[in-house]
Amino acid sequence: MQQDVLIVGLSHRTASLDVREAVAIADERLDDVNRALCDLEGVDEAVLLCTCNRVEVVSTTRDGGGAVARIAAFLRQAQTGRAADLTPHLYNYQGRDAVRHLFRVASSLDSMVVGEPQILGQLKQSYARAASVGATGAVLHRWFHKAFSVAKRVRTETGIAGRAVSVSSAAVELATTIFDRLEGKTAMLIGAGKMGELAARHLLANGVGGLIVTNRTFERAVELARQLNATPVPFEQFPRYLPMADIVIGATAASEAVLGPGPVQEALRERKGRPIFCIDLSVPRNFDPRLNELDNVYLYDVDDLSQVAEGNLGERVREAEKAEDIVTAEVESFLRWLGHLEVVPTIIALRDKVEAIRLGELQKSLNQLKDLGPRERQVLEAMTTAIVNKILHAPLARLKQHDRRTETFYLDATRRLFDLEDPDES
Repeated sequence: MQQDVLIVGLSHRTASLDVREAVAIADERLDDVNRALCDLEGVDEAVLLCTCNRVEVVSTTRDGGGAVARIAAFLRQAQTGRAADLTPHLYNYQGRDAVRHLFRVASSLDSMVVGEPQILGQLKQSYARAASVGATGAVLHRWFHKAFSVAKRVRTETGIAGRAVSVSSAAVELATTIFDRLEGKTAMLIGAGKMGELAARHLLANGVGGLIVTNRTFERAVELARQLNATPVPFEQFPRYLPMADIVIGATAASEAVLGPGPVQEALRERKGRPIFCIDLSVPRNFDPRLNELDNVYLYDVDDLSQVAEGNLGERVREAEKAEDIVTAEVESFLRWLGHLEVVPTIIALRDKVEAIRLGELQKSLNQLKDLGPRERQVLEAMTTAIVNKILHAPLARLKQHDRRTETFYLDATRRLFDLEDPDES
């Protein structure tokens, strides 16, 4: 039976978070699970991809329908906590559809946020884990590395990841419009919650040189400052440090503004008018809206940032159309390779058999023509080789023309007509 590629799993598109959590495989179990998947009847190679948004088994098989059922049963048995009926949530892709799905996942076209970069790294890690325990072979090696190169093409040739689509990344994008470059700039984080931490990390990743962290609970400010290699300051003293800050992030849970025009005007005087970019991530707002009235102060709240992110998301969707064209072309390229992988053993067997016949018959003739010299023997060798090549040219060309609809027919016919051993049996 012809080898095929297969994906069975569920994702944020088909299953709620509680269902995905129940099926998620703990990191310390990944190696054992990858080995166990390869032990399933009909599964030759396997990689488990497990992220917060999806749990998928990427595999190769010569038993499509049976392998689907066995992998689905494996995922049902692997559930933790209260088991759910996975049938409505599971999908399976085979052949062309499977190749396309993996390429789209790698290129972040199937992600919750189109263009997010994390999934490619997760895919690489999942493949490496499976490969380290011998769960992968030639097909998955080629398939995954092709997926990595497709993702690189998509990021290089389209703008799918070029615009910010989260509030935190939108803040960074706006900061780069106010300051020519973020290198050498200093940011102040007021409030050490998750949202503020994420924005601070985005700024640091994009070149901000220094970070000041303040929080009502000073111990939390110290802890976060240690993680981000920043400077902690007591909450009641943060106005004294405002003149140092080019970017100020408000992310506290306060019910009223923690920063008004007064301290900012004082900071501007010390800064000799150099601009301050204020990012208010809190609801209720942390920064008094009157800051907008001050010269050289740029204030953006959550609604402003959300509008930027939504506009950029529309741009990403347009770029995703270009990415889909790249994926389609690369799918065809991989399928040609996969088809040739099936054909090669038959081509080799056919050539070997015909060549053995040629050599045998040639030797019989040479044994009867003992008076031939080296030159005549070379001519006979070349003539018989040319005859074999001309006879084989048409059937080999037909076998190499990859068309999965007729490929099995031609392979079976060739093996039967020339009495070749079935590669699966050998």
